[in-house]
Amino acid sequence: MYLFFSTVATMPPKEERQELNEMEEKDKNEELYRFFYSYEITKTEKNSSRKRAQKTKSNTCHQCGKSFREKKNLNDHMRVHTGEKPFTCPQCGKSFSLTGNLKIHMRIHTGEKPFTCPQCGKGFSGKKILNDHVRIHTGEKPYTCQQCGKGFSQKANLISHMRIHSGEKPYTCKQCGKSFTKKWNIIKHMRIHTGEKPYTCSQCGKCFRHKPSFDSHMRIHTGENPHSCKLCGKSFTRKGSLKNHMVIHTGEKPFTCDQCGKSFGRKVTLNQHTGTRSHFTCQQCGKNFNQQGNLKVHMRIHTGVKPYTCQQCGNSFTENGNLKRHMRIHTGEQPYACLQCGKNFTHKSIYNAHMGIHTGEKPFTCQQCGKHFSQQGNLKVHMRVHTGEKPYICKQCGHGFIKKESLKRHMRVHTGEKPYTCSQCGISFTQLSSFNRHMRIHIRKEH
Repeated sequence: MYLFFSTVATMPPKEERQELNEMEEKDKNEELYRFFYSYEITKTEKNSSRKRAQKTKSNTCHQCGKSFREKKNLNDHMRVHTGEKPFTCPQCGKSFSLTGNLKIHMRIHTGEKPFTCPQCGKGFSGKKILNDHVRIHTGEKPYTCQQCGKGFSQKANLISHMRIHSGEKPYTCKQCGKSFTKKWNIIKHMRIHTGEKPYTCSQCGKCFRHKPSFDSHMRIHTGENPHSCKLCGKSFTRKGSLKNHMVIHTGEKPFTCDQCGKSFGRKVTLNQHTGTRSHFTCQQCGKNFNQQGNLKVHMRIHTGVKPYTCQQCGNSFTENGNLKRHMRIHTGEQPYACLQCGKNFTHKSIYNAHMGIHTGEKPFTCQQCGKHFSQQGNLKVHMRVHTGEKPYICKQCGHGFIKKESLKRHMRVHTGEKPYTCSQCGISFTQLSSFNRHMRIHIRKEH
């Protein structure tokens, strides 16, 4: 018995074969399409990359080699080298190299601050300024000096810092030749030559060259002391004053005498120790000072300027310290207490003078006549007898006086003021000594 297998039965019908052939053809076409499509994309990408490279190459700065994709960006960049600033503020006349920078600047005049810090709510005119500010909260310092490892929150600060290592000072004053590491420093310096004082106090009209000086001055009016010592709570108007104060707690003495090796907490103390005297001389009376600030305060004796005013009684003072001491009259504060008798005092100088009653000590001696004093201030005034110095001058007649109190008494000659009045007969006197002599007449009559 033979078995026959039909090959015809296993073959697909004609229609199916035709359909299979069409599918195979389609697959081949699709595969071929994918190949050519992929090739075209690669070719296009290569052409685009080549074009971008050619475009970037054609938009390269010939002065510094920096490249840009767009011609416009190169044109904007070129203004760095040319110094061209075609965009001018219509309100203040300040010019800018980019229109975007002018737009940000205009917010100074409009007061617009569209960028707000999510942590403290402070507003800013520019996004970059906000980003820099946020790093105060995060503590992020992404820009690190490769030489000393110091970190910075802003790139501009790192660039300025690097000039300490390189010694570069790219900003030079055309008038005096002095050079600076930062652009802001030369701007502030130029005000010495121009006399510009852009910061004006709205309360007293006083003008300042620098904002920190203006801010410190404003605290005279507000009474604000923003710089507080974390150890004892004492507050200061200036950061520098707090820094000097901290030496009391830390015991740090960074200023050392080259001759004997003795160290001091403050530079002014070192200068006093070495006998160094800076040449700050009063042009009116010839007195010398080792600090310009001390001369500035001293000049108020001659000018009569008293910028520190008591808000309660209107009394004015030449120094902030004097105003603070005066305020104790109103507050009743007496921080200096005598441990021997329990008496309290508003001023340290009065306390020191009082202590002399108990001790009998007079540690301050005049080198010329040998007279002793319990207070250094009294010795200072006494020395004017020998030197002939009379720093208190009457503006009306030019007469000079050793003591401020003497000038005050003298002024009554011009003003006609007679503050001492006899309660018995009503006669008034300009001086206490005259009043006392007069009172003896009544006392003799009574006896």
